[in-house]
Amino acid sequence: MNFLMAYYVGVILTNSKGKLVRIAVPNNILALDSILPDEPLLMMGAGPVPIPAKVAAANGIVINHLGDTMAQIIEQVKVMSRYVFQTEDGHILGVAGPGSAAMEMAVVNLVVPGSKVLSVCNGFFSNRLAQMAQRVGADVVMLNIHNEQSAKVSEVEQYIIQHQPQVLTIVQGETSNTVCNTELAAIAAIAKQHHCLVIVDAVCTLSTMAFEMDEWGIDAVITGGQKGLSCIPGISLVGFSAKAWQHIEARKDQLKHWCLDAKLADQFWYKKSYHYTAPVSGILAIHEALRLVCNETLSLRFDRHLRCSEALQAGIEAMGLGLYITPPSRLNSVVGITMPADINSKALLSTMSQRFKVEISGSFGPNIVRIGQMGEQCRAHNLFRTLHAFGASFNILGLKLDLPAGMAALEGVLNKYHFSEGL
Repeated sequence: MNFLMAYYVGVILTNSKGKLVRIAVPNNILALDSILPDEPLLMMGAGPVPIPAKVAAANGIVINHLGDTMAQIIEQVKVMSRYVFQTEDGHILGVAGPGSAAMEMAVVNLVVPGSKVLSVCNGFFSNRLAQMAQRVGADVVMLNIHNEQSAKVSEVEQYIIQHQPQVLTIVQGETSNTVCNTELAAIAAIAKQHHCLVIVDAVCTLSTMAFEMDEWGIDAVITGGQKGLSCIPGISLVGFSAKAWQHIEARKDQLKHWCLDAKLADQFWYKKSYHYTAPVSGILAIHEALRLVCNETLSLRFDRHLRCSEALQAGIEAMGLGLYITPPSRLNSVVGITMPADINSKALLSTMSQRFKVEISGSFGPNIVRIGQMGEQCRAHNLFRTLHAFGASFNILGLKLDLPAGMAALEGVLNKYHFSEGL
């Protein structure tokens, strides 16, 4: 009887000395309704981003992960992904995890221990690719790009000729400091001339700007759901070229990773077999996110992202602030703003969140804050609300900006592009 009573009010454990110990049921646990703000926060940082209602609804559904319905959904996810990646024969795999998990899947399957890897490093996330290759046991050469600039094809070519890497890693857009590698296509072409596989992190850029997997000769494309695709965090995609997949199938060594073994993942994504319990709700959500991208079309989506980002940038500068990266190295999908020396960035972020229910992102090192322009962030009503909250928060903190001029500049650029009802 005592044991039963203990069972219902706690958990019975055995300690290191063999004695039974009861762990008390935790108290003072709050329901989410008591923690979350009454008014939802507008997510305008570097990710995650707001999600459409259809994506949110799909994320609330659970079905059999090995049934016929899931098999049909998987086929459609692969077809739509090939359109978004711009590949005819790319081998698409889903990953139960963030963009970094997709990044690691690409690295561990294409990088052979002891091989040479050239990592083009513009910032935090491109350095993460280098770190992953090092953990695999590769001989990693890092080409560090300084002064907040995009990588130059001539410099990358020199390193390729000098070091003869088997794999090159690079980001299209460096989320951490808002640098864009605008010469990516030319860099990939040089790598292909030297029989070097190319891994590209397109987490913050895919579906926000041009990306041509086949035409540029990219061997592995990485993206996460929570940015350009306007899906939930925790579900990601990786696409392998035919050459990369041949490389994966030909490997004789057994990977130390199990969940991230692409050949095991292929059992689920192409053979309707078991790998692990798939993130069913996440796959349904990314299906709907991809469908909305396809319905909009990439060309219209690129136009929407460009005009929204340029309008936001114009508004920020008209208020009296500076942008961290100068063209042509500037990333449009995440906008970096240089912080004045007398304003604390954490205070700014807190003021925007608490007073205006708008959240933007801080920094990974530079004295900047970052505003996202990905997916559902790129809507006129979100831009006006965000820019107002941004400028008003500076005014509250004691730096008087010309907020009316900023709002006028934002509207002026949107009008110049003849923004449509869909914006």
